[in-house]
Amino acid sequence: MKEIGYRRLLLAILMVLLAANYMDGLALGLVLQNIKADLALSDTQLGLLSGIAFALLYAVMGIPIARWADRGNRVTIISLTAVIWSVMVALCGVASSFTQLLLIRVGVGVGEAGCIPPAHSLIADYFTRAERPRAVGTYLLGNSLSMLGGYFLAGWLNELYGWRATFIALGMLGLAPAVLARFVLIEPRSTKDPHESAGPIVILTSQPSLRQVCATLYSNATFRHLTYTFSVVYFFSYGIAQWQPAFFIRSYGLKTGELGTWFAVIYGIGGFLGTYLGGDLASRYAANNERLQLQFMASAYCVYGLLCTFVYLAPNVYLAFGAMALAVVAGAVTTGPLFAMIQTLVPQRMRALSIAIVYLFANLIGLGLGPVATGVISDALSPRFGNESLRYALLSLCPGFLWVAWHLWRASKAVDHDLAAIGREKAPA
Repeated sequence: MKEIGYRRLLLAILMVLLAANYMDGLALGLVLQNIKADLALSDTQLGLLSGIAFALLYAVMGIPIARWADRGNRVTIISLTAVIWSVMVALCGVASSFTQLLLIRVGVGVGEAGCIPPAHSLIADYFTRAERPRAVGTYLLGNSLSMLGGYFLAGWLNELYGWRATFIALGMLGLAPAVLARFVLIEPRSTKDPHESAGPIVILTSQPSLRQVCATLYSNATFRHLTYTFSVVYFFSYGIAQWQPAFFIRSYGLKTGELGTWFAVIYGIGGFLGTYLGGDLASRYAANNERLQLQFMASAYCVYGLLCTFVYLAPNVYLAFGAMALAVVAGAVTTGPLFAMIQTLVPQRMRALSIAIVYLFANLIGLGLGPVATGVISDALSPRFGNESLRYALLSLCPGFLWVAWHLWRASKAVDHDLAAIGREKAPA
């Protein structure tokens, strides 16, 4: 009973940290139009701020931090980098130029790079293969909490006090869970007596070299396709998500307070529902059946792409919001099983690094280039479509989710072979 209680506490703290971690990105998308007016920036510059500036060091620093996490104290890493992230987010509020804000966003990326890979690795040590989709899905509910709180808080803080005060407030919010994690969570590797650990016994082995890790992961066809999946989905989803608030402001004249409330409900509740259902259904009806999980995820992304297309073709804002809500649920059902599968596919001493490698490509290709591509397309279409250029830039990205579905379907054809090759179908950890 004590073990179950601690594992729930572990997931709760990591979930809150993840929520705090994602809030600044949501806030940035919501206040892009205000930053554009205040600092006199182009859409291309805004795309750089929300894309490559953040993604560059996030991706690069993720590798050494993950190497540290695969052999060191993951709790220390998570709490330390959360403090760094909080300080850098607060500093966004004092930037007075494009260059300053660009450099600070680079620092935010460094801080956030230490949160997610160690957290996934820690969760995998405490939950078995069959339990992981539900456990990871619970952790990833932090995304939904960030949207529920982030959009609402950022929308009204920006409308009442401005975008600078918004970033300062959000940065301060991240400090409390960072300190809590440091003093409450347990690193199982540091537990001398296995019976004192709240999770399963963790058997330590020597850490493989970076070359060995890369060779092992590359030889795994399923992992390759999942890496492609993340890269492609990040490109199209971040290319759309970072610009969605600006689209509704420009095309429908909404203010950030009202828009933040709508987004909080749609992304918060829809994301929570989809993420919970995805993890629960995978553990309940497709436990240890990763092939079926991948096929379901491929179908979900086909539906997601069609619904996203309707958002930008809808004749009024309410139909657009309705299509968004359904799309959010369809996309969120994939998150828990997808991340859990990566942890099942790789050896224990490669878990944090495997996530970091996925994020390296996903962030550089997806988060780094997606928002920039949207800004460039919008600027290019502006002479013809004027204020509606952003609508057509976003619409042009929607068919890309069929590409995502194709990689997931290819992964489903290889996953049984890859699991058999590493003997993971019989390993409880």
